[in-house]
Amino acid sequence: MFDSVGWGEILVLVVAGLFILGPERLPEAASWLAKNVRKVREFAAGARQQLRDEMGPEFDEFRKPLEDLRQLRNFDPRRAITNHLFDGDPDPLGLNGTSGGSMKPNGYPAPTAKPAEPKPLTSGEKPPVDPDAT
Repeated sequence: MFDSVGWGEILVLVVAGLFILGPERLPEAASWLAKNVRKVREFAAGARQQLRDEMGPEFDEFRKPLEDLRQLRNFDPRRAITNHLFDGDPDPLGLNGTSGGSMKPNGYPAPTAKPAEPKPLTSGEKPPVDPDAT
């Protein structure tokens, strides 16, 4: 329940409650709050158990998407895309263990071969035309 509330926030609430309610009514308010939170937890647990009993194995099928959404909190898009593109291979280009000379200053691998030059046209040959480029 207090996953997103830190100790600092709790301390601020206690101090605010001390000023608002006063020292004589604060213990009563704290016990009332604890008792009602306990009741709400019991109601939620009972409802969850009743739902699980009535739905049977279908309950887990409906909970799976919720569990997937909870795991999205730790989602790292860069890692997910890398794993998808390279099938989980940690070194897809084989760059581990290579010397620094094969890397350009910006961190990308240096080209290994010179790009092929296009061959010149023979006499009488028409140049290629791209109708979409015109």
